[in-house]
Amino acid sequence: HRQSRFASAILLAALAATASAFTPAAPLVSVGRTHASCSSAPARVGRAGVAALSMHELKHPKIATDITQLIGRTPLLQLNKVAAGSPAEIIVKLESMQPCNSVKDRIGFSMITEAEKRGDISPGKTTLVEPTSGNTGIALAMVAAAKGYNLILTMPESMSLERRVMFKALGAKLVLTPAALAMKGAIKKAEDIVAELGSDAYMLQQFNNPDNVKIHFETTGPEIWEQTDGKIDCFVGGVGTGGTLTGSSRFLKSKNPGMKTIAVEPEESPVLSGGKPGPHKIQGIGAGFVPGNCDQSIIDDVVQVSSANAMAMARRLAEEEGVLCGISSGAAVHAALEVAKRPDMKGKRIVAIIPSFGERYLSTALFANLLEEAQTQAADTVPRDVMDMWVNGLEVKATEAMKAHGKKKRHEGMMLVGGLRHVTGVWVSGLSLEVKTTEAMKKHSKKQA
Repeated sequence: HRQSRFASAILLAALAATASAFTPAAPLVSVGRTHASCSSAPARVGRAGVAALSMHELKHPKIATDITQLIGRTPLLQLNKVAAGSPAEIIVKLESMQPCNSVKDRIGFSMITEAEKRGDISPGKTTLVEPTSGNTGIALAMVAAAKGYNLILTMPESMSLERRVMFKALGAKLVLTPAALAMKGAIKKAEDIVAELGSDAYMLQQFNNPDNVKIHFETTGPEIWEQTDGKIDCFVGGVGTGGTLTGSSRFLKSKNPGMKTIAVEPEESPVLSGGKPGPHKIQGIGAGFVPGNCDQSIIDDVVQVSSANAMAMARRLAEEEGVLCGISSGAAVHAALEVAKRPDMKGKRIVAIIPSFGERYLSTALFANLLEEAQTQAADTVPRDVMDMWVNGLEVKATEAMKAHGKKKRHEGMMLVGGLRHVTGVWVSGLSLEVKTTEAMKKHSKKQA
């Protein structure tokens, strides 16, 4: 093992030494504002990037000293039943396995940490403000709690109840905005709050903040490249802020220019396709406008998915693959399977993003029927063959349930004797009891409960 590590180190050093003509890739942890803007040309990543992406860096510390150290390094999973018969291999990246269960944990950490490094914010002084559809708010609340910031979140009232509860559980203040205004209403409200609070407030602006794209360029993309051994032909992801798709694709295309990037948007709100915004049920994507962080020049195609198809696939992923995920995850996988049908995708590998965990969608249309079923479900009756009895020496007091039984009915009574459980045969004959004592019972002194 040591020889292997030593050989790897020599190889990596040699690769790094020959890569002076390339821009080196950043390490897995964000260290500075190097991505100047969302619209800048994709950075070139040469062989020096390999040195920053050795496998040990894709693992979490054995004992983390801060919850943010556990962000990233999420696994890949090959889909089997859902993708049965697919001409292409379908792989999903389980961002649902982040500390707060969504891909937004990455940008929650990045946007706050980078702002701290620039001196824009400081804990105990700055109040962070952000409009969110839910997952970014949860991520920011987690990081804010860990670092000691006050946080105010604005969110459309149409988002799930679980999101509201999670915000509050993590110590954030929540302001709801009218559902009809979608994310535009939440953004306007956040801007008003910042104006009211003045210099003590800071809006992170996930839709336009380059630190959003940057963290995916430095972590999500490199992780996918490393985990697939560089074998990826197509990358599929929904567009919320555009950060995941843009940042990851910039890195992956720098390594494999022939890779295709497929953006996913709601069929009911096809803004990326040039259509008009509209209401839909795929929470987390389809904000109703083209985000500043979405570099459309890097997108090869846009696939529209209806809310119904997105939810149907999300349910299938849970029932057939054991992958409990959100509605936008269903949209991404549905789109990936549609792309897999294209002639040029036969035998290729498609990687799709699973942005979030399904538990925070229990109150939504995704699982509403199951929630109602669970809430109205009545308890089944249980036969009174197992009876709790108090043992006082060898004397047994009959319970009302025992009295109700007819003569000579045989039961297996669970008896708790001195903390030990024993099963003994009990004959019920009216109120008279014949108890077959076990050896363990005999050893106990009288008056043991």
